Amino acid sequence: MFTRIDHVAFSVRDRQKSIDFYEKNFGFKAYYEHDVPGVPNLEKVVYLQLGDTVLEFEHWTDGKENRGYHFCLISDDFDSDYQRLRAAGIPIVTKPHIPEPRKPQETGWKRVVFQGPDGELIEFRG
Repeated sequence: MFTRIDHVAFSVRDRQKSIDFYEKNFGFKAYYEHDVPGVPNLEKVVYLQLGDTVLEFEHWTDGKENRGYHFCLISDDFDSDYQRLRAAGIPIVTKPHIPEPRKPQETGWKRVVFQGPDGELIEFRG
């Protein structure tokens, strides 16, 4: 059986801008970058890690865009993280609110969605 998602991948227009954004605002660290021979217009692939969570950035030279997806992080200090990201000027897509819990331990958790530099949606809960 499967045990977990290994990584989430999406395309970026400016890989260094995206690396800087995720390192500065969310604590990810870039740890590996490589070329992809034989795949036209795919300049580089970069991996970033936060604990066991891995993001993969595909840097396409043909302007490939992301559409219709998001990923979610868990925060251990929701209010502080929300205020920090808001103060950094990161666009808010969905304001903080308390959703219906999926499990009893999520009762009272808050949820918010921000937008990343390439249109990706970044949800966090806690």
